[in-house]
Amino acid sequence: MGWFNEAYRGTPPWDIGHPQGEIVRLAQSGEIRGAVLDVGCGTGENSLFLAAEGHEVWGIDSAPLAIEKARLKAKDRRLNAKFLVHGALDLPSIGRKFDSVIDSGLFHVLSDEEREVFARGLARVLRPGGTYFMLCFSDKEPDGGGPRRITQAEIRQTFGGGWRINYIRETRFEASFNGHLPMAYIASITRI
Repeated sequence: MGWFNEAYRGTPPWDIGHPQGEIVRLAQSGEIRGAVLDVGCGTGENSLFLAAEGHEVWGIDSAPLAIEKARLKAKDRRLNAKFLVHGALDLPSIGRKFDSVIDSGLFHVLSDEEREVFARGLARVLRPGGTYFMLCFSDKEPDGGGPRRITQAEIRQTFGGGWRINYIRETRFEASFNGHLPMAYIASITRI
């Protein structure tokens, strides 16, 4: 994950300076509720938006430079969000539970084995009835670099037992790829 930290010495293409539109829509529709964990939060735009909306928010990322930038933004905007340098494969060690977990671009960088570890950790930090919202590159996006493409079948396989998939919808991932908005999925997955 050292490459991700180095990417934050500049502005990586996924750091768009505002929250992802899908996260805004989820919040405005009331789907995101209660205490929120933002896994792979980057420089914190999604977390800070949700904090401004009144949510208790914790953002984690394994890239120290991203967390440093997120903390500075929170201070500058006078928003109360907690940011931690923390790996997404060790969620239980955070030591608390959440009502919602958001993921904007983390799942698609995990290996098959890491996905299983991640899903088990999610189940331990989400309260029963809590929901995980995943925004990931989809298999509809043509090859040509960038992250791994995810199929709906892979999402369903990872979140089989102990989860209810509410929906998987096609959308676009906002990023600065020369004006191109990659094809993505937004998924709502509830812990049962």
